[in-house]
Amino acid sequence: MILNTIFTNQRTGNHAQNIVSRTDFQRDFDRIIFSSAFRRLQNKTQVFPLPGSVFVHNRLTHSLEVSSVGRSLGSLAGEFIVQKFENELTEDSKNFYLYNLNNVIAAACLCHDIGNPAFGHSGEDAIASFFEKNESELKPKFTEKEWADLVNFEGNANAIRILTHKQTGKDEGGTQLTYTTLASIAKYPCEAIAKKKGHVNRKKFGFFQSEKQTFLNIANATKMIVESEEPAIFKRHPFVWLVEAADDICYNIIDMEDAHRLGIISTADCENLFMDLIKSVNEKDAKRSAEKLLLFSNKNERISYLRAKVINALINKSTELYQQHFSEILDGTLNKALLDIFKSESESFQEVERFSIEKIYGHRSVVEIENAGYNVMYELLNHFIPPIIKEKSERKGFEKKALQLIPSQFIYEDGTVYEKVLGVLDFVSGMTDNFATDLYRKIKGIDIGMTM
Repeated sequence: MILNTIFTNQRTGNHAQNIVSRTDFQRDFDRIIFSSAFRRLQNKTQVFPLPGSVFVHNRLTHSLEVSSVGRSLGSLAGEFIVQKFENELTEDSKNFYLYNLNNVIAAACLCHDIGNPAFGHSGEDAIASFFEKNESELKPKFTEKEWADLVNFEGNANAIRILTHKQTGKDEGGTQLTYTTLASIAKYPCEAIAKKKGHVNRKKFGFFQSEKQTFLNIANATKMIVESEEPAIFKRHPFVWLVEAADDICYNIIDMEDAHRLGIISTADCENLFMDLIKSVNEKDAKRSAEKLLLFSNKNERISYLRAKVINALINKSTELYQQHFSEILDGTLNKALLDIFKSESESFQEVERFSIEKIYGHRSVVEIENAGYNVMYELLNHFIPPIIKEKSERKGFEKKALQLIPSQFIYEDGTVYEKVLGVLDFVSGMTDNFATDLYRKIKGIDIGMTM
């Protein structure tokens, strides 16, 4: 029975056997919470500029909320799996699905955005564009697969690197998470070259060449289905669908709440969209929500209440769809996200997406920070990449000074050009919005002076 073999407490790196009361999967959650990479998410933009006079979500608060939703989805999915396959599961498997699947999904949700650079997707675009625009000079220094990693830079692949890579002077295995948690965040389990080769549904990728062997170990240990050996492509792990659903639920709904708090959209529009969405899942819930809404006079409280009801409705819908399509999820034939399935049958959900694109993601404040973020990230790479690809003896004085700004754990002088460049990308992509902006202003001479 495949459900008995798709999870393991094996983890990356050197680690002692768990002898405390927490399970290995609870330890994953705690390791992420206390990691510096997770902490830095507090100053990475979700959608709206940070900081502002009104509190809105950043990557850290978003990840915490996704984790909360993911824990609920994991609990409901675990109960379903035990109920449906009780006679085929071992006692250890029943225990895992009832008491630990929720911990795995919650932990994976915590780190689903941990590889995103400062300024979100515009930061990703800046990194990829830097290599595209300097192709004639840089491409000959890399293999075909290495170059594909760089010109398609992807936060999902970067997350696997951050969580598993050994930095200079640090321990093996990165954060040393279980293979099960790592498999659960792999939305695009293939190498970058698969995108270039034109494989269907391979718009993004899940691991760099530097972490390929680590990913193969993860895939093997969690019994991920091999779709292609060359290029390396796997079917998604069954737990990925739950992590993806938790993220989709939160960003679709909470971006609306933030936009309302900022006055970008009206209370009436937000209420109507939320009520219609609840109604499309459960008409009785919509009626009860409308009655309860009469008790609130504060507009923000009204929206907060409806936001909670919408999230609950979408958790129930996602669980229903997970159950309906479980056989396809297990054999790797499902090719749509759970909420994309719902969206195809729900006009109200389609309207939320259309409205968000038009009124929220196209808002001037959002577009301004995307433009600024792109330029900041591009110029930082332009400052650090040219000197790092040179031999030490060939670097001029200014180039040596530039590299002195990079902390030692990101410097791989004995590595290949690819490894050296990835070290710079580790440094730049790990920056918070504020740190990246401050460093940009200093190296450009906009801010000059001693800071401690």
